[in-house]
Order: sequence, then structure tokens, then C-alpha cells
Amino acid sequence: MTGSAIEGLPAWRHLNLMAVGSTNAEAMALAAAGDLGNLWITAAEQLSGRGRRGREWSSPPGNLYASALLINPAPVAGLGALPLVVAVAVREAIAACGLPPGTLLSIKWPNDILLNGAKCCGMLLESQILRDGRLAVVIGCGINIVSHPDPGLYPATALNREGISATPATLFAHLARAMDKALALWDGGRGMAAIRDRWLAHAHGLGESITVNLATERVEGLFEGIDADGILLLRTRQGAIQPISAGDLFFDNLTGGAGYALEKEQE
Repeated sequence: MTGSAIEGLPAWRHLNLMAVGSTNAEAMALAAAGDLGNLWITAAEQLSGRGRRGREWSSPPGNLYASALLINPAPVAGLGALPLVVAVAVREAIAACGLPPGTLLSIKWPNDILLNGAKCCGMLLESQILRDGRLAVVIGCGINIVSHPDPGLYPATALNREGISATPATLFAHLARAMDKALALWDGGRGMAAIRDRWLAHAHGLGESITVNLATERVEGLFEGIDADGILLLRTRQGAIQPISAGDLFFDNLTGGAGYALEKEQE
């Protein structure tokens, strides 16, 4: 057995490392070696952290770097909505640290967390069919506590900068509990309606004007919400509902018209 038991969560184990290339890669390697899942891996520092599409992810000490390994959590066809489950859990974990009055903590589709309008974490979900036929799913969460990457195209912030008192250890304790709760509610996809309700309760820009740049066109309308599978729903100026699974979303109510990439995929 790898890792030690997590207090209050008997079904989960925790492996805490100092420095590692990538907590996601470490988790997937353990899965390939036969780990049974329900394992959290945390690291004080990642030496080769990764974001979506293989992008580098800056991982200096002081932030939380955690990956959860699941084995056969749901049929492959049902994994598309898992990013929403993760978003619900991560938002709840951050909120549990205590939010200063007036703090805005919202979810940007599908699973970015916005803290006072700026991105405060990165999440990477990866899946792989193992040689023995089991499905390994890794949920990677990098949450900015004391520092954040250069803003680039997307405004970024860190919890301490916004007045939220947290350490990697305390935030991980909240995250482990919140993830266990959200996964139980999701129940392998059977509880997706309840997850959708939780997600919508904290959705950023719901009912407001948005612009989405698609591969071949630009559409404008109102952010109506998400469907039962987590697909974004946009109401066009003509009144029609247009489902959108990928594109570049611009919220009109964010300072400077900052854009946020919409990506709904497992990588």
C-alpha cells in the first residue's frame, strides 16, 4: 500500500513528497504499477509541472500541488462532466479557508476558479486505460496560495494576496474532504443533476453578456448556463440556444474585457 490514511477519510490515502517532476505523472505511474486508487499525491514543489495541452506550469514552493488518483470512477463516456465535479470541490475547499467580506469566488466554465475575477488555480484531468484494462483517472490541482504565474493572457492571483489565510497543509485538508464529498454526490455520473445545480450556484457571469470566438466565427449572446452534460449554452441575439463545447469566452463584466479560454477535454 502506498501512502498513509487520511484522518476522517478512511477510503483515501495520502503520499506527501518534497519535490517531484509532476504529481499527475507520479500518480499515473503508480496506477500503472498496480495502485488501487483513492490516493492523493502532494508535493512541496513540482520541477516539471504541466498545464493543458502540455504547457509548462510554474510550480514554486508555497502553493498547493495535489493530484488524486481514481480507478474506474465511471464509464469512459461519462467522464466528460468530471471537470465540473472538480470545480465544485476546489471552490468549496478554498471557501472553507474563510473568505474576507466582499470576496467573489466563482467558477468559469468548465473548471477554472475565479477569485475576485482572476484565476487562482489550474486543473488538469488525465485518463489512461492500463494494461490490465482498468481506467486510471488523475485529477491534478495546482492552487495559488502565495504566488501565481505571470498573468499573460489571463489575469491571475493568489489566495494570500486576496486576504485568504491558507497554507498548503490546511488547504489540502479542505480539498481532500471537498473532493470526497463531490465525488460521492456525482456517484459515477448518476448524481450529475446535483453537481450541475452546485456548479450553477457559483457560475461566473450567468445571465450576462458574453462573446465566444469559435474556430470559424464569433458569436455574442447571453450565458444561459450549462446542459445536463456540462456543455455551455449561449442565447444568441436571435433568441436561439447555441450549445458550445469549445471556444474563447470573453466576459463583458471583467475589467479590460479579459478573455478566458473555454476548454472541455481530458488531457
